[in-house]
Formats: sequence, C-alpha cells, structure tokens
Amino acid sequence: MTEVEQYEIGVGVAGSFAPRDYAPLAERLEVAGFDAVTVFGDLMYQPPALVLHSMAYSTSRMRLGIAAYTPWTQHPVEIAGQVALLDAASGGRAFYGLVRGAWMEQLKIDQSRALAAIVDTASIVTALLAGDARGYEGKVYSLAAGTTVMYPVLRTEVPLLIGSWSPRLAAIAGRIADELQAGGSANPAMVERLSSMAEASGSARTPGICLNAIAVVDEDGIAARAAARTAAAPYFDVVAAHDPTVDLDPDLMARIGVLCRNGDHREAGMLIPDDVLDKFAFAGTPQQVAEQAASIIRAGARRVEFDTPFGLTTGSGIGLLCEQVLPTVRAILRN
Repeated sequence: MTEVEQYEIGVGVAGSFAPRDYAPLAERLEVAGFDAVTVFGDLMYQPPALVLHSMAYSTSRMRLGIAAYTPWTQHPVEIAGQVALLDAASGGRAFYGLVRGAWMEQLKIDQSRALAAIVDTASIVTALLAGDARGYEGKVYSLAAGTTVMYPVLRTEVPLLIGSWSPRLAAIAGRIADELQAGGSANPAMVERLSSMAEASGSARTPGICLNAIAVVDEDGIAARAAARTAAAPYFDVVAAHDPTVDLDPDLMARIGVLCRNGDHREAGMLIPDDVLDKFAFAGTPQQVAEQAASIIRAGARRVEFDTPFGLTTGSGIGLLCEQVLPTVRAILRN
C-alpha cells in the first residue's frame, strides 16, 4: 500500500445517547465501511467502556476505542479491567486512550502531576494485561509486587492512544503510545507538528497521528457551519491556543472564553472567524467535509475522526457521513 492508503476513517461518539441506540449506530457505521468508532471519556458523559461494550456484539470488524480515560477519575487497575473486558468482548478490536483531561477544575482536581499519572497508568495497565507480577513504583500510582488480575486476558498488549497538544506529553507518546491524537483539531498542519513533537522523544517507535473534531454536515452548508460554531465553541476555547500554526487574536480568545464559561456557546461560536473554524471542526456540505478529511489524510495522518453532533440532527448527520462523506473521501484518496 502507498502511504496515503494506510489510513483509517472513524466516528467519535459522546456517551449521551439512550442505551438502546448504541448498538444499531455501531452496526450502521460498520456496514457503511467506517474503520473505527470511539467514545469520549469527557467529564459527565456515560463511561466509554460501557458504551463500547454495548457496541461490541453488533459489530465484527471495526476497531473500538476508549478515547479517552483521564488518570484522575479511575484507578489504573480499573482501567485495565475495562480494557481487557472490551477487548475480549470485541474479539481483539479494542484500543484505549489516556489524556490529561479537560474541565477537571469542576472536580477540584490538582493536575500538576498529570504527565507522571499518565505514565504510571499506562505502565500499570501494560503490566496487568501482560501478567507481569514484578510490581511497579510510580510517582502517582504504584502496584505491589505479586499483584495480578483474576480474569482472562485476550491480548496481553492492547494499543494505546495518547491525546495531547503538549510537546512534553507528545514526546511521552513517542516512547509508549501507538497513536498520538490532537482532540478538537481538523487542521492538516497539525499532523506534521504532532509527528515532530513525538519524534523529540528520540524513540524508534513512531505513533500514528490522529486528528478528530466535531462534525456537522448537511446539504445546506451554511446551516451546517452555523451549527458547528455552537458545537465547536467549548472545545475551541480549550484547545485553540495550543495550535501554533494558527494566529489568533488574544482579545478575541478572551471574549470567547468568557462566553463559554457563562454557557453561551452560540455567541462564542459566532466570534470564531470563518477560516479558523475549518481548523477546529468539520463543517459544511458532504463534499466540503470529505475534502477537508482527505487533506488531513494526505498530510500523513493515520486516522481522521468525525465527532458528535454529526449534523443538524444526529440521524441526518450519520446518514450523510455514511452515504456521502465516507465514499467521497475514499474516492478522493484513490485519485
């Protein structure tokens, strides 16, 4: 395969649906030809491993990803158990992510040792799945020698994704992760940037780069872009300042931040410049969104992901992603 053919196209789901809706959604995505589905671990949504477990039995091919855990809301031992269960239920199609975590101030959590906590979590999960009973002494989390799991493990190595815009955490991903993801980015320029940050680790391993962002697709491109502004605003407020390839007005960012903290995402989104919106969201007609996704793959990304809310309604957005966007992306990349 050529480099551009070595890619995946996925869908990212928020854990906000009724339980009965997840299995049919996953089945539809797989039938359409999507390669992966992930479920966010964002604060106050349903736990992603539970959501994905309900998808495991309605699919047979797609990879299922927890994207992602923070090291604060669950202990690494619990994460290992959930990952192992999902991997077994899906027949070895699971992967899991670790992130520093956004909006943790709502829980009054001190994140000053976030990088150490992520390294400790990955190390403990790896040891438990591999049956390594030597123990682990970390800076945040540790594991006593002789500690082993009491359940069967299908794969002793489950792929790890690390989500980060930070050069320090990206360098850690370069040493220990299979994928490095910039959540909330639809900017092709970030692919090379992330690759360079991961390579700074000096490691021989090369994590695949993944970009994911909210997607709003509709035949009415103007309406889609208007809706995308509202959906993207809270994520834009968190991540936009971390994209060094985009020149942003500090005063504008401050105004958007105030509006987001007040819960006025519609007004905040209206302040995002039109050209800047395309760096942080997939928004527009099916052709526009497909071309945007293809440009990210051509920039060298291993995976591109369309995230909730998908369209002006969930159903219409999923329909267009399955029937028009996905086949158009693949057609563009074949040419």
